[in-house]
Amino acid sequence: MAKWWKLAVGSLLVTSLVTTGCGNATEQAADDTEGKKLQIVTTFYPMQEFSSKVAGDLADVTVLVPAGTEPHDWEPTPKDVAKIAEADVFIYNGGGFEGWVDDVLKSVNNSDLKIVEAVAGIELMEDTAGEHHDEHKDEQAKAGEHALDPHVWIDPVLVQQEVQTIANALSEVDAAHAADYKKNADAYIAVLKDLDTTFKNELSGTKSKEFVTAHTAFAYLAKRYGLTQVPIAGISPEQEPSAAEMKEIVEFAKKNQVKTIFFETLASPKVAEAVAKEIGAETAVLNPLEGLTDEEKKKGLDYIGVMKENVYTLKDALNK
Repeated sequence: MAKWWKLAVGSLLVTSLVTTGCGNATEQAADDTEGKKLQIVTTFYPMQEFSSKVAGDLADVTVLVPAGTEPHDWEPTPKDVAKIAEADVFIYNGGGFEGWVDDVLKSVNNSDLKIVEAVAGIELMEDTAGEHHDEHKDEQAKAGEHALDPHVWIDPVLVQQEVQTIANALSEVDAAHAADYKKNADAYIAVLKDLDTTFKNELSGTKSKEFVTAHTAFAYLAKRYGLTQVPIAGISPEQEPSAAEMKEIVEFAKKNQVKTIFFETLASPKVAEAVAKEIGAETAVLNPLEGLTDEEKKKGLDYIGVMKENVYTLKDALNK
């Protein structure tokens, strides 16, 4: 009896599914095509944030570098490469920040994949503090070229260009929604302009203009707002300074009466703490926004929120 009951219910389910499937096959196929969202894969947090603001509800935006992970030396897994290969759009910062991109893209067999380098068209600054030691930089060094600083997302004005580049790319891939991407980009650019105004207002009259950071992530911000960044390490936060470099930084900090040494959330603070101890200074966090920590995500922070924390942290330190 029990076996008969299971068979009857199974039969009814199959009949129902077949009938529904036959009746709605054409409609379902149309829905799948028309309602399908763009699949966008981004490399690390800023690219995810900017792409999400432009795409809105029209795309699924995923990020490869996990929250709380320092992205400089992160390498993709085969699963990550597969995600890129299956995407409609792949968005990365560029400028040598993601040193693995060129090799990965050579292995991706998807002629329809739209590849977007967000820094395209932006004049990058030279890295005067140290080399970002990836293959791309090594090739530049051998060719007699200077390494470039890829941290443009720390400058709210240059971010506006990155956002526009992303919007243009999405409009090419999905022309039917070009007006939506433009509207979303314009709205976010307006927020970025307000952020730029905040930085100008808060940093224009500080007592000091020099600040010491764990690594050289803030050159664009310093240039934009008339400040001088003195980095302890080079482009990569894992790059340890030499004894001579440490001595030079300590002497600079003493001479300029630097009261705060900045470190960041995703890298070890030990070098910054050592310099601070040597000169009797405090330490504080200046976030290069290479990724959000779980704690920051729980607090509901995003790019704009963290950048506002940065401006007031800087203002406080430069007025001591």
